Amino acid sequence: MPRTVRTFSVENIKDFKQLLLSWSQQFETALWLDSNKYQQHYTSFDSALALEEFTAIKTDYSNAFDKLKEYQSTTKDYIFGYISYDVKNDVEQLSSKNYDGLDFPDLYFFQPQKLIFIRGKNIEFHYLNMVADEIQNDFTDIQAAAIHIDIARATEENIKIKLRIHKAEYYAKVETILEHIKRGDIYEVNFCQEFYAENATINPAAVYQHLNDISEPPFASFLKMEQQYALCASPERYLKKEGSKIISQPIKGTAKRLISTIDDAQIAADLARDEKERAENVMIVDLVRNDLSKTAKKGAVQVEELCKVYSFKQVHQMISTVVSEIDPQLHPIETLRSTFPMGSMTGAPKVSAMKIIEHLEASKRGLYSGAIGYFTPENDFDFNVVIRSILYNEEKKYISYSVGSAITIKSDAAKEYEECLLKAKAMKYVLTNAK
Repeated sequence: MPRTVRTFSVENIKDFKQLLLSWSQQFETALWLDSNKYQQHYTSFDSALALEEFTAIKTDYSNAFDKLKEYQSTTKDYIFGYISYDVKNDVEQLSSKNYDGLDFPDLYFFQPQKLIFIRGKNIEFHYLNMVADEIQNDFTDIQAAAIHIDIARATEENIKIKLRIHKAEYYAKVETILEHIKRGDIYEVNFCQEFYAENATINPAAVYQHLNDISEPPFASFLKMEQQYALCASPERYLKKEGSKIISQPIKGTAKRLISTIDDAQIAADLARDEKERAENVMIVDLVRNDLSKTAKKGAVQVEELCKVYSFKQVHQMISTVVSEIDPQLHPIETLRSTFPMGSMTGAPKVSAMKIIEHLEASKRGLYSGAIGYFTPENDFDFNVVIRSILYNEEKKYISYSVGSAITIKSDAAKEYEECLLKAKAMKYVLTNAK
Protein backbone atom coordinates (compact mmCIF):
# COMPACT_ATOMS: atom_id res chain seq x y z
CA MET A 1 0.00 0.00 0.00
CA PRO A 2 1.69 3.26 -1.13
CA ARG A 3 2.48 5.85 1.53
CA THR A 4 3.47 9.48 1.24
CA VAL A 5 6.48 10.33 3.43
CA ARG A 6 7.30 13.81 4.67
CA THR A 7 9.94 14.72 7.25
CA PHE A 8 9.99 17.69 9.60
CA SER A 9 12.59 18.72 12.14
CA VAL A 10 11.78 19.60 15.76
CA GLU A 11 14.14 20.97 18.39
CA ASN A 12 12.36 19.99 21.63
CA ILE A 13 11.55 16.32 21.13
CA LYS A 14 10.43 15.74 24.73
CA ASP A 15 7.69 18.39 24.46
CA PHE A 16 6.75 17.22 20.96
CA LYS A 17 6.23 13.66 22.20
CA GLN A 18 3.83 14.91 24.88
CA LEU A 19 1.95 17.00 22.32
CA LEU A 20 1.79 13.99 19.98
CA LEU A 21 0.34 11.70 22.65
CA SER A 22 -2.16 14.36 23.65
CA TRP A 23 -3.21 14.97 20.02
CA SER A 24 -3.59 11.21 19.40
CA GLN A 25 -6.38 10.85 21.98
CA GLN A 26 -8.99 12.09 19.50
CA PHE A 27 -8.64 8.85 17.47
CA GLU A 28 -10.51 5.62 18.21
CA THR A 29 -7.43 3.50 17.52
CA ALA A 30 -3.90 4.51 18.54
CA LEU A 31 -0.71 2.61 19.30
CA TRP A 32 2.33 4.49 20.60
CA LEU A 33 5.73 2.79 20.95
CA ASP A 34 8.57 4.57 22.76
CA SER A 35 12.17 3.51 23.40
CA ASN A 36 12.65 6.46 25.78
CA LYS A 37 16.00 7.11 24.07
CA TYR A 38 17.25 3.88 25.64
CA GLN A 39 19.70 3.26 22.82
CA GLN A 40 20.43 -0.35 23.33
CA HIS A 41 21.52 -2.47 20.39
CA TYR A 42 18.90 -3.23 17.71
CA THR A 43 16.82 -0.04 18.04
CA SER A 44 14.99 0.87 14.80
CA PHE A 45 13.48 4.22 15.84
CA ASP A 46 13.06 6.38 18.94
CA SER A 47 9.24 6.39 18.87
CA ALA A 48 6.32 5.50 16.60
CA LEU A 49 2.64 6.40 16.56
CA ALA A 50 0.13 4.39 14.51
CA LEU A 51 -3.38 5.84 14.12
CA GLU A 52 -6.77 4.95 12.64
CA GLU A 53 -7.58 1.57 11.12
CA PHE A 54 -7.58 1.30 7.34
CA THR A 55 -7.85 -2.48 7.68
CA ALA A 56 -7.73 -4.66 10.80
CA ILE A 57 -7.89 -8.20 12.16
CA LYS A 58 -9.47 -8.99 15.51
CA THR A 59 -9.89 -12.63 16.51
CA ASP A 60 -9.87 -15.21 19.28
CA TYR A 61 -7.04 -17.73 19.59
CA SER A 62 -8.53 -20.29 17.20
CA ASN A 63 -6.22 -20.46 14.15
CA ALA A 64 -4.95 -17.04 15.21
CA PHE A 65 -1.47 -17.38 13.72
CA ASP A 66 -2.83 -18.62 10.38
CA LYS A 67 -5.25 -15.68 10.27
CA LEU A 68 -2.42 -13.28 11.12
CA LYS A 69 -0.23 -14.89 8.47
CA GLU A 70 -2.90 -14.34 5.81
CA TYR A 71 -3.56 -10.76 6.96
CA GLN A 72 0.11 -9.79 7.09
CA SER A 73 0.84 -11.44 3.72
CA THR A 74 -2.04 -9.73 1.89
CA THR A 75 -1.60 -6.30 3.52
CA LYS A 76 2.11 -5.92 2.61
CA ASP A 77 2.28 -2.78 4.73
CA TYR A 78 3.00 -1.67 8.28
CA ILE A 79 0.67 -3.36 10.73
CA PHE A 80 0.62 -2.69 14.49
CA GLY A 81 -1.05 -4.63 17.28
CA TYR A 82 -0.69 -7.40 19.81
CA ILE A 83 -0.72 -11.14 20.45
CA SER A 84 -2.23 -12.03 23.82
CA TYR A 85 -0.81 -14.78 26.03
CA ASP A 86 -3.87 -16.95 25.37
CA VAL A 87 -2.88 -17.44 21.72
CA LYS A 88 -0.82 -20.24 23.34
CA ASN A 89 -4.03 -22.25 22.87
CA ASP A 90 -3.52 -22.01 19.10
CA VAL A 91 0.06 -23.31 19.37
CA GLU A 92 -0.54 -26.13 21.89
CA GLN A 93 -3.51 -28.19 23.11
CA LEU A 94 -4.20 -25.83 26.00
CA SER A 95 -7.11 -23.78 27.33
CA SER A 96 -7.77 -20.59 29.32
CA LYS A 97 -10.69 -20.85 31.70
CA ASN A 98 -9.70 -18.46 34.50
CA TYR A 99 -11.53 -15.24 35.33
CA ASP A 100 -11.21 -12.39 32.81
CA GLY A 101 -12.34 -8.91 33.84
CA LEU A 102 -10.96 -7.16 30.75
CA ASP A 103 -12.39 -8.95 27.67
CA PHE A 104 -9.60 -8.01 25.26
CA PRO A 105 -9.62 -9.88 21.92
CA ASP A 106 -6.92 -12.58 21.83
CA LEU A 107 -5.21 -11.07 18.79
CA TYR A 108 -5.52 -7.65 17.18
CA PHE A 109 -3.60 -5.88 14.40
CA PHE A 110 -4.41 -2.89 12.24
CA GLN A 111 -3.00 -1.16 9.20
CA PRO A 112 -2.73 2.51 10.20
CA GLN A 113 -3.91 5.27 7.92
CA LYS A 114 -1.50 7.62 9.70
CA LEU A 115 1.95 6.59 10.90
CA ILE A 116 4.53 8.86 12.52
CA PHE A 117 8.12 7.93 13.39
CA ILE A 118 10.54 9.91 15.54
CA ARG A 119 14.23 9.42 14.78
CA GLY A 120 16.50 11.87 16.58
CA LYS A 121 15.03 15.32 15.88
CA ASN A 122 13.30 14.18 12.70
CA ILE A 123 9.55 13.60 12.62
CA GLU A 124 8.60 11.31 9.71
CA PHE A 125 4.98 11.21 8.55
CA HIS A 126 4.18 8.01 6.63
CA TYR A 127 0.54 8.50 5.58
CA LEU A 128 -1.51 6.37 3.23
CA ASN A 129 -1.95 8.35 0.00
CA MET A 130 -5.68 8.74 0.68
CA VAL A 131 -4.92 10.96 3.73
CA ALA A 132 -1.56 12.39 2.59
CA ASP A 133 -3.05 15.86 2.14
CA GLU A 134 -3.59 16.00 5.93
CA ILE A 135 0.13 15.77 6.82
CA GLN A 136 0.85 19.51 6.97
CA ASN A 137 -2.34 20.30 8.89
CA ASP A 138 -1.69 17.45 11.35
CA PHE A 139 1.88 18.63 11.98
CA THR A 140 0.57 22.14 12.64
CA ASP A 141 -2.22 20.82 14.89
CA ILE A 142 0.20 18.67 16.91
CA GLN A 143 2.45 21.65 17.59
CA ALA A 144 -0.58 23.71 18.59
CA ALA A 145 -2.14 20.97 20.75
CA ALA A 146 -2.85 21.83 24.34
CA ILE A 147 -1.04 19.39 26.60
CA HIS A 148 -4.13 18.24 28.47
CA ILE A 149 -2.43 15.17 29.89
CA ASP A 150 -2.51 16.29 33.52
CA ILE A 151 -0.62 13.72 35.58
CA ALA A 152 -1.93 15.23 38.81
CA ARG A 153 -5.51 14.43 37.70
CA ALA A 154 -4.79 11.01 36.19
CA THR A 155 -7.01 9.00 38.53
CA GLU A 156 -9.95 9.27 40.88
CA GLU A 157 -9.16 9.62 44.57
CA ASN A 158 -10.82 6.37 45.60
CA ILE A 159 -9.18 3.61 43.56
CA LYS A 160 -9.02 0.56 45.80
CA ILE A 161 -6.56 -2.09 44.65
CA LYS A 162 -7.58 -5.67 45.45
CA LEU A 163 -5.59 -8.92 45.28
CA ARG A 164 -6.88 -11.86 43.25
CA ILE A 165 -4.58 -14.18 45.28
CA HIS A 166 -3.97 -13.25 48.92
CA LYS A 167 -0.61 -13.69 50.62
CA ALA A 168 -1.29 -16.97 52.46
CA GLU A 169 -2.81 -18.49 49.33
CA TYR A 170 0.19 -17.30 47.30
CA TYR A 171 2.57 -19.04 49.72
CA ALA A 172 0.54 -22.27 49.47
CA LYS A 173 0.57 -22.15 45.66
CA VAL A 174 4.36 -21.65 45.62
CA GLU A 175 4.66 -24.77 47.80
CA THR A 176 2.54 -26.67 45.25
CA ILE A 177 4.86 -25.50 42.46
CA LEU A 178 7.90 -26.65 44.48
CA GLU A 179 6.28 -30.11 44.76
CA HIS A 180 5.93 -30.16 40.95
CA ILE A 181 9.62 -29.26 40.63
CA LYS A 182 10.66 -31.99 43.09
CA ARG A 183 8.61 -34.52 41.10
CA GLY A 184 10.39 -33.48 37.92
CA ASP A 185 7.30 -32.04 36.18
CA ILE A 186 9.08 -28.71 35.61
CA TYR A 187 12.37 -26.94 36.37
CA GLU A 188 10.95 -23.45 36.59
CA VAL A 189 7.59 -21.71 36.26
CA ASN A 190 6.75 -18.02 36.01
CA PHE A 191 3.89 -17.70 38.50
CA CYS A 192 1.81 -14.52 38.27
CA GLN A 193 -0.85 -12.79 40.31
CA GLU A 194 -3.36 -10.08 39.45
CA PHE A 195 -4.05 -6.82 41.27
CA TYR A 196 -7.28 -5.14 40.19
CA ALA A 197 -9.79 -2.36 40.83
CA GLU A 198 -13.51 -2.43 40.06
CA ASN A 199 -15.85 0.47 39.31
CA ALA A 200 -12.79 2.68 38.77
CA THR A 201 -12.17 5.46 36.27
CA ILE A 202 -8.82 6.81 35.09
CA ASN A 203 -7.44 9.10 32.40
CA PRO A 204 -5.47 6.44 30.49
CA ALA A 205 -3.08 8.82 28.68
CA ALA A 206 -2.22 10.62 31.94
CA VAL A 207 -1.66 7.36 33.84
CA TYR A 208 0.55 6.09 31.00
CA GLN A 209 2.52 9.36 30.95
CA HIS A 210 3.11 9.13 34.71
CA LEU A 211 4.08 5.45 34.55
CA ASN A 212 6.46 6.12 31.68
CA ASP A 213 8.03 9.16 33.39
CA ILE A 214 8.93 7.19 36.52
CA SER A 215 10.12 4.10 34.60
CA GLU A 216 11.48 5.25 31.19
CA PRO A 217 11.75 1.68 29.83
CA PRO A 218 12.98 0.82 26.31
CA PHE A 219 9.77 -0.95 25.21
CA ALA A 220 7.03 1.37 26.44
CA SER A 221 3.69 1.37 24.64
CA PHE A 222 0.28 2.99 24.87
CA LEU A 223 -2.60 1.19 23.14
CA LYS A 224 -6.05 2.68 22.70
CA MET A 225 -8.55 0.35 21.09
CA GLU A 226 -11.88 2.16 21.42
CA GLN A 227 -12.62 1.64 25.15
CA GLN A 228 -9.80 -0.77 25.93
CA TYR A 229 -6.33 0.41 26.87
CA ALA A 230 -2.87 -1.00 27.58
CA LEU A 231 -0.45 1.29 29.45
CA CYS A 232 2.84 -0.53 29.18
CA ALA A 233 6.22 0.26 30.76
CA SER A 234 8.01 -2.88 29.60
CA PRO A 235 11.79 -3.27 29.86
CA GLU A 236 11.77 -6.52 27.85
CA ARG A 237 11.97 -7.39 24.17
CA TYR A 238 10.30 -10.63 23.14
CA LEU A 239 11.43 -11.01 19.54
CA LYS A 240 12.78 -8.86 16.72
CA LYS A 241 13.43 -9.74 13.09
CA GLU A 242 15.99 -7.80 11.03
CA GLY A 243 16.27 -9.41 7.61
CA SER A 244 17.36 -12.99 8.29
CA LYS A 245 18.46 -12.24 11.88
CA ILE A 246 16.20 -13.01 14.87
CA ILE A 247 16.88 -11.40 18.27
CA SER A 248 15.38 -12.43 21.63
CA GLN A 249 16.27 -10.68 24.92
CA PRO A 250 14.73 -12.52 27.89
CA ILE A 251 14.78 -11.02 31.38
CA LYS A 252 15.18 -13.10 34.51
CA GLY A 253 16.62 -11.55 37.67
CA THR A 254 15.45 -8.39 39.43
CA ALA A 255 16.86 -6.12 42.16
CA LYS A 256 15.55 -2.80 43.46
CA ARG A 257 17.31 0.53 42.88
CA LEU A 258 18.79 2.20 45.95
CA ILE A 259 19.23 5.93 46.64
CA SER A 260 22.92 5.71 47.62
CA THR A 261 25.12 5.41 44.51
CA ILE A 262 27.52 3.09 46.31
CA ASP A 263 24.73 0.84 47.66
CA ASP A 264 23.00 0.85 44.27
CA ALA A 265 26.19 -0.24 42.50
CA GLN A 266 26.67 -2.95 45.12
CA ILE A 267 23.15 -4.39 44.74
CA ALA A 268 23.63 -4.47 40.94
CA ALA A 269 26.95 -6.30 41.39
CA ASP A 270 25.28 -8.71 43.83
CA LEU A 271 22.55 -9.42 41.26
CA ALA A 272 25.18 -10.17 38.60
CA ARG A 273 26.75 -12.80 40.90
CA ASP A 274 23.54 -14.21 42.41
CA GLU A 275 23.55 -17.96 41.72
CA LYS A 276 19.76 -18.38 41.91
CA GLU A 277 19.07 -15.44 39.58
CA ARG A 278 21.73 -16.58 37.10
CA ALA A 279 20.34 -20.12 37.17
CA GLU A 280 16.83 -18.77 36.38
CA ASN A 281 18.20 -16.72 33.50
CA VAL A 282 20.29 -19.56 32.05
CA MET A 283 17.29 -21.95 32.15
CA ILE A 284 15.26 -19.50 30.07
CA VAL A 285 18.20 -18.85 27.72
CA ASP A 286 18.31 -22.60 27.07
CA LEU A 287 14.57 -22.61 26.39
CA VAL A 288 14.90 -19.62 24.00
CA ARG A 289 17.81 -21.31 22.19
CA ASN A 290 15.65 -24.39 21.74
CA ASP A 291 12.69 -22.32 20.48
CA LEU A 292 14.85 -20.37 18.02
CA SER A 293 16.50 -23.56 16.74
CA LYS A 294 13.12 -24.69 15.33
CA THR A 295 13.37 -22.09 12.55
CA ALA A 296 17.11 -21.32 12.51
CA LYS A 297 19.68 -22.44 9.97
CA LYS A 298 21.78 -25.28 11.35
CA GLY A 299 24.26 -24.07 13.99
CA ALA A 300 23.00 -20.48 13.69
CA VAL A 301 21.73 -19.95 17.26
CA GLN A 302 24.13 -17.95 19.42
CA VAL A 303 24.11 -16.30 22.85
CA GLU A 304 25.44 -12.79 22.25
CA GLU A 305 25.17 -11.70 25.87
CA LEU A 306 24.59 -13.84 28.97
CA CYS A 307 23.22 -12.54 32.28
CA LYS A 308 24.20 -8.89 31.83
CA VAL A 309 22.74 -6.48 34.41
CA TYR A 310 21.01 -3.38 33.00
CA SER A 311 19.74 -0.56 35.21
CA PHE A 312 16.36 1.12 34.81
CA LYS A 313 14.73 3.83 36.91
CA GLN A 314 12.81 1.40 39.15
CA VAL A 315 14.90 -1.79 39.09
CA HIS A 316 18.08 -3.53 37.95
CA GLN A 317 17.39 -6.41 35.53
CA MET A 318 19.45 -9.35 34.34
CA ILE A 319 19.10 -9.65 30.55
CA SER A 320 20.49 -12.10 28.01
CA THR A 321 20.55 -11.73 24.23
CA VAL A 322 20.03 -14.80 22.03
CA VAL A 323 20.18 -14.53 18.22
CA SER A 324 19.63 -16.82 15.27
CA GLU A 325 19.68 -16.73 11.49
CA ILE A 326 16.71 -17.95 9.47
CA ASP A 327 16.13 -18.77 5.83
CA PRO A 328 15.03 -15.49 4.17
CA GLN A 329 12.19 -17.42 2.47
CA LEU A 330 10.66 -18.45 5.84
CA HIS A 331 7.44 -16.58 6.59
CA PRO A 332 7.95 -14.20 9.54
CA ILE A 333 4.89 -15.56 11.35
CA GLU A 334 6.53 -18.99 11.65
CA THR A 335 9.29 -17.67 13.95
CA LEU A 336 6.66 -16.08 16.18
CA ARG A 337 4.51 -19.21 16.16
CA SER A 338 7.43 -21.47 17.11
CA THR A 339 8.57 -19.29 20.04
CA PHE A 340 5.24 -18.10 21.48
CA PRO A 341 4.59 -17.48 24.30
CA MET A 342 8.01 -16.21 25.38
CA GLY A 343 9.91 -18.51 27.73
CA SER A 344 10.59 -15.79 30.29
CA MET A 345 6.84 -15.68 31.06
CA THR A 346 6.19 -19.44 31.09
CA GLY A 347 9.04 -21.56 32.43
CA ALA A 348 10.57 -24.86 31.42
CA PRO A 349 9.58 -27.24 30.00
CA LYS A 350 7.21 -24.77 28.42
CA VAL A 351 4.02 -26.82 27.93
CA SER A 352 4.16 -28.37 31.41
CA ALA A 353 4.77 -24.93 32.90
CA MET A 354 1.77 -23.45 31.04
CA LYS A 355 -0.51 -26.22 32.32
CA ILE A 356 0.58 -25.52 35.91
CA ILE A 357 0.13 -21.76 35.33
CA GLU A 358 -3.45 -22.31 34.15
CA HIS A 359 -4.22 -24.54 37.14
CA LEU A 360 -2.73 -22.32 39.88
CA GLU A 361 -3.22 -18.75 38.66
CA ALA A 362 -6.59 -17.15 39.43
CA SER A 363 -6.91 -14.86 36.39
CA LYS A 364 -6.76 -15.24 32.65
CA ARG A 365 -3.56 -13.47 31.59
CA GLY A 366 -4.95 -12.05 28.35
CA LEU A 367 -2.74 -9.27 27.03
CA TYR A 368 -0.50 -9.47 30.11
CA SER A 369 2.60 -11.52 29.18
CA GLY A 370 1.58 -11.32 25.56
CA ALA A 371 3.38 -9.06 23.07
CA ILE A 372 2.78 -5.61 21.53
CA GLY A 373 4.61 -4.62 18.36
CA TYR A 374 4.56 -4.22 14.60
CA PHE A 375 5.48 -5.64 11.19
CA THR A 376 7.15 -3.62 8.44
CA PRO A 377 6.39 -3.89 4.70
CA GLU A 378 9.76 -5.70 4.39
CA ASN A 379 8.51 -8.56 6.66
CA ASP A 380 10.57 -7.46 9.66
CA PHE A 381 8.99 -7.17 13.11
CA ASP A 382 9.65 -6.18 16.70
CA PHE A 383 7.62 -7.14 19.80
CA ASN A 384 7.91 -6.39 23.49
CA VAL A 385 6.78 -8.50 26.45
CA VAL A 386 3.70 -7.02 28.08
CA ILE A 387 4.89 -6.68 31.69
CA ARG A 388 4.89 -3.71 34.13
CA SER A 389 1.61 -2.76 32.50
CA ILE A 390 -1.83 -1.47 33.47
CA LEU A 391 -4.76 -2.83 31.44
CA TYR A 392 -8.05 -0.92 31.48
CA ASN A 393 -11.55 -1.56 30.19
CA GLU A 394 -13.21 1.87 30.29
CA GLU A 395 -16.70 0.52 29.66
CA LYS A 396 -16.49 -2.04 32.47
CA LYS A 397 -14.51 0.37 34.70
CA TYR A 398 -12.07 -2.48 35.38
CA ILE A 399 -8.36 -1.89 35.98
CA SER A 400 -5.83 -4.72 36.13
CA TYR A 401 -2.10 -5.15 36.54
CA SER A 402 -0.30 -8.44 37.05
CA VAL A 403 3.18 -9.34 38.21
CA GLY A 404 5.08 -12.59 38.52
CA SER A 405 8.37 -14.20 39.40
CA ALA A 406 10.24 -17.34 38.45
CA ILE A 407 9.81 -20.20 40.90
CA THR A 408 12.73 -22.66 40.96
CA ILE A 409 13.86 -25.32 43.42
CA LYS A 410 15.79 -22.60 45.33
CA SER A 411 12.78 -20.30 45.66
CA ASP A 412 11.55 -18.97 48.99
CA ALA A 413 7.86 -18.00 48.92
CA ALA A 414 8.36 -14.87 51.04
CA LYS A 415 11.17 -13.57 48.81
CA GLU A 416 9.16 -14.31 45.65
CA TYR A 417 6.22 -12.40 47.12
CA GLU A 418 8.50 -9.44 47.86
CA GLU A 419 9.79 -9.52 44.27
CA CYS A 420 6.20 -9.34 43.01
CA LEU A 421 5.50 -6.31 45.22
CA LEU A 422 8.68 -4.64 43.94
CA LYS A 423 7.57 -5.14 40.33
CA ALA A 424 4.06 -3.87 41.18
CA LYS A 425 5.32 -0.74 42.92
CA ALA A 426 5.26 1.64 39.94
CA MET A 427 1.77 0.58 38.79
CA LYS A 428 0.36 0.89 42.30
CA TYR A 429 1.96 4.30 42.74
CA VAL A 430 0.53 5.85 39.56
CA LEU A 431 -2.94 4.51 40.36
CA THR A 432 -3.10 5.37 44.06
CA ASN A 433 -0.13 7.67 44.78
CA ALA A 434 0.80 5.15 47.48
CA LYS A 435 4.26 3.59 47.43
